[in-house]
Amino acid sequence: MSKETVRDRDVRSRRRIQQILKTEGPKEAAELGETLGVSAMAVRQHLYALEAEKLVTYELEPRPKGRPAKLWQLTEAANSLFPDAHAELTISLIDAMAESFGDDGVQKLLGIRATKQSADYCARLSDYKSLEDRLKGLMALRTAEGYMAALEKSPEGDFLLVENHCPICVAAKSCSGLCALELSVFQEVIGDLATVERTDHILAGARRCAYRVTPPPPDTSTKPNTP
Repeated sequence: MSKETVRDRDVRSRRRIQQILKTEGPKEAAELGETLGVSAMAVRQHLYALEAEKLVTYELEPRPKGRPAKLWQLTEAANSLFPDAHAELTISLIDAMAESFGDDGVQKLLGIRATKQSADYCARLSDYKSLEDRLKGLMALRTAEGYMAALEKSPEGDFLLVENHCPICVAAKSCSGLCALELSVFQEVIGDLATVERTDHILAGARRCAYRVTPPPPDTSTKPNTP
């Protein structure tokens, strides 16, 4: 078995840095170093190499004392390193549908796709009865589809379903209807267990898509005693 070379280690470390920035957002070099178990100086060397390739950039964030902090983040060019589900083919098909059936026809086809997607998710999550279990199941399905999904729960009991990557981003930029129906699909899957609202959207400039899932408030009404 061949030994790992210095170049192999550098590639692996830089890929890990990109993965962290993709899933967790902007970070300082010291924070990345803590996660990777290496020094901030070692991380900076990787960051400068990635910056030279135009894969990362940074913004200066003021601090109460001392110099501003460098918060490193991925560039738009770095999105090409993550899977995009057959972008060129999808765009070509969307353009062909629009030419053949018009915009109304495209929207109808997207509606049919959303209905089938909802039915598929509901069938595969039918055994998940609680809201949290169903969201965990949905998170797993979306991750398997390339969305790098995560689930966060607040102390108040609501949830944030996060998608750190959009594998159809290029196609969605060409046809906004692909994203517009996603919210309705999630609401259909969650049903009466909660309401779903989008709070972050990649196409609107956010680094991720995020959906707040809020269960209904507990019923505190009391029924009158019957004699």
